Amino acid sequence: MENWLEKIQDLVINYAPSVLLAIITLVVGLWVISIITKFFNKTLRKGNVDNTIIPVLKSLLDISLKVLLFISVAGIFGIETTSFVAAIGALAFAVGMALQGSLGHFASGIMLLVLKPYKVGDLVELGGEVGNVHAIQIFNTHINTLDHKRIIIPNGVVTSGVIKNYTEMDDRRVDMTFGIGYGDDIDKARAVIQKTVDACEQILKTKPVDIFVSELADSSVNFVVRPWCKPEDYWTVYFYCHEHIKKNFDKEGVSIPFPQMDVHMDN
Repeated sequence: MENWLEKIQDLVINYAPSVLLAIITLVVGLWVISIITKFFNKTLRKGNVDNTIIPVLKSLLDISLKVLLFISVAGIFGIETTSFVAAIGALAFAVGMALQGSLGHFASGIMLLVLKPYKVGDLVELGGEVGNVHAIQIFNTHINTLDHKRIIIPNGVVTSGVIKNYTEMDDRRVDMTFGIGYGDDIDKARAVIQKTVDACEQILKTKPVDIFVSELADSSVNFVVRPWCKPEDYWTVYFYCHEHIKKNFDKEGVSIPFPQMDVHMDN
């Protein structure tokens, strides 16, 4: 019994300071980490950082600081921390290799939320798909197409390609081409086109409409027509002009030719 008491006394004398210091370090460290993460959270919110990314950044900081704290506490106990650091590094490398695609999408999501090339509700073209942004998440972006389909695009695909934001500008030009026959009157056709675009309510009257002869093609004289409108009215203007210019050409006797070939035979 005396031997056991002596051993316990030696253990207390030898390890009590380390245990007490480790406990104090752990408690104080967790308290300091809590203060740092709260301050970091307030700083991000004052900096107008997107609300979607704030919890992610806060969690990353919190986990990183706690890992460092636990390694420090293990060192106070006399545990060799070099092996822990090496193991954590190897684990992080293995996880990174296994999830490199997902991590790429994650990093791209962080970039999109910070740089904000588009926002929810914008009409965009991402990865070859056109639609209104429904949600911007860490790993992917959700868009609703004009024909009412939900498409989920990985953020890595978004950042590696061209991003077209049609809503960012206040107005948008509608580029169209119309052809008339070589036997038709150019001035008359231009007047018909001008009358048609003037009747469209969605076309902006504050900007001039370009109506030019752009090409003397094989079977037609081509006009380029470029009115301006609000981004949300683009397709309304596009379809209106195609339908009503055709109707007005028919009323005024202006022909719209189709590809054809004249064959001359000598006897």
